[in-house]
Amino acid sequence: MTSPSLPSAAAASSALPSAGTAVTARACWVVAAGRAELRRETLPPLADGEVRVRTLHSGVSRGTEGLVLRGEVPASEARRMRAPFQAGEFPAPVKYGYVSVGVVEAGPDDLRGRTVFCLYPHQTVYQVGADTVLPLPSDVPAARAVLAAYMETAVNALWDAAPGIGERIAVVGGGTLGLLVAWLAARLPGCTVQLIDTVPARADVAAALGAGFALPDAATPEADLVIHTSGHAAGLATALRLAAFEATVLELSWYGSRAVSLPLGEAFHARRLVLKSSQVGHVAPAQRGRWSHRRRLALALSLLADPVLDRLITHSAPFDELPQVLARLAGADGAGAAPDTLCQRIDYAPGPER
Repeated sequence: MTSPSLPSAAAASSALPSAGTAVTARACWVVAAGRAELRRETLPPLADGEVRVRTLHSGVSRGTEGLVLRGEVPASEARRMRAPFQAGEFPAPVKYGYVSVGVVEAGPDDLRGRTVFCLYPHQTVYQVGADTVLPLPSDVPAARAVLAAYMETAVNALWDAAPGIGERIAVVGGGTLGLLVAWLAARLPGCTVQLIDTVPARADVAAALGAGFALPDAATPEADLVIHTSGHAAGLATALRLAAFEATVLELSWYGSRAVSLPLGEAFHARRLVLKSSQVGHVAPAQRGRWSHRRRLALALSLLADPVLDRLITHSAPFDELPQVLARLAGADGAGAAPDTLCQRIDYAPGPER
């Protein structure tokens, strides 16, 4: 899982178009439920205050992008679900995504040549305002930076959950987000963290991240805090079952247009449980007065310096295969939803479009 190599500085300077010329890009569009395709578009000459970014890697947010590909974004949430640089409207055609890492090839002198993160859809080259990209920390490689949006969500989740020192924390759902939540929580003084998932192979990566592991039926009950990320109603039922008296269950999964049935009888009221939502579109209330979205994203990027997090990027594929990759991850190809995949990285060929 190595990054594609960039051309030499001399070759790049002669091959790249100037800021004053139009360039051709290719982008991934969802064109119908279960189907995506790559389309060409022409970018105008670069405007003042903009940067042109040549993409190195993008990441697939498989939960949200799976809902988009399957056409499961509720009409009531279409406005709130818009990605920062989305084109088109739900359900389709729509250009969607928000995990892009690339090199600034044109723009202000202080950014030109730097590797940056941007909340942009899957596209080979794009132009945005210079204030919408964030340079990567020097100790965070471009190939790992595709975890930034997941990490930002995990940070916001722990802000919302506000765990205390020494608490017993259960994380139900061992996907990329759940593993990052467990990794962060395991660094809190005195806390014990158990990851609960139906895939036994998640035990090894959980251990590498400092967390314990259990299958749902063997999970330790009486957790002071339970964080649910599995995206399935059965996982949320497990989360409720594991929560101790007056504990909080924080829900990070988003179900789109799917209805979810929950066991809110049984001990839910007797245990005085709190079921609380968390959503990365808003900075957690306790931090909102001081933290902007940009500051929070910068924090998320800085937290990606640990090489152990490379274990969460389990699959990579070239950009040309992205439509097929999206169909596989969303289960739209009839082969299931690829449970062995954690973070899916998309790699781009260097240099201008041909």
